[in-house]
Amino acid sequence: MAMIMGATSMGMMISTTPLSLPQPPTISFEKNASLSSVATFQCPGWRKKMVVDPDFQAKTRRSWRGIIVQASSSTVQGDRGISTDESLDAAVKAVEFTGVHHVGLLCENTERSLEFYCGLLGLEINPTRPNDKLPYGGKWLNVGSQMIHLMELPNPDPKTGRPKHGGRDRHACVAIKDVSKLKAVFDKAGVPYTLSKSGRPAIFARDPDGNALEFVQTE
Repeated sequence: MAMIMGATSMGMMISTTPLSLPQPPTISFEKNASLSSVATFQCPGWRKKMVVDPDFQAKTRRSWRGIIVQASSSTVQGDRGISTDESLDAAVKAVEFTGVHHVGLLCENTERSLEFYCGLLGLEINPTRPNDKLPYGGKWLNVGSQMIHLMELPNPDPKTGRPKHGGRDRHACVAIKDVSKLKAVFDKAGVPYTLSKSGRPAIFARDPDGNALEFVQTE
């Protein structure tokens, strides 16, 4: 049971009125004057701050399983697993990321998808990546030095009810030189699209299976 304390003209008053939590707490992070990270847990009626050592992340590997906030004796309890295994930290630092190799997209019909990706967008099939070794259909498409892997598999995501703007949905982002040229293609082909909400040169569209795609201008 949560305890609510208030001040009166006679001193301190303690009330045993239960603290109602109608919604989950919000968590925010900010920097204070000493550059320490301050995590703020906030619920209607109370607020709790936890200062985190700025070197904490470098010293430990954190695996969050979720945060359980309990209004019990005015305490906040966090259920998390923290590993101080230095060998794990060293192993993580040894990993070198060199880029995104490919993006996998699900499709109902490979030929129909190729009409969109190859026929409309002009992408080319990668002949060095045969798909006959996999237990399902599909194709690999070259996108610069990266690839899109079309996989003919059942899609668990519904087509209806998706956000109109693909930037608010799971999406793959492809870099292009001129967004206006692709916009002209979509206009002529009647493909629905939305532009970036931030004003940057980017256009969002969906393929025949509802997969959201972003095309961002990089040059």
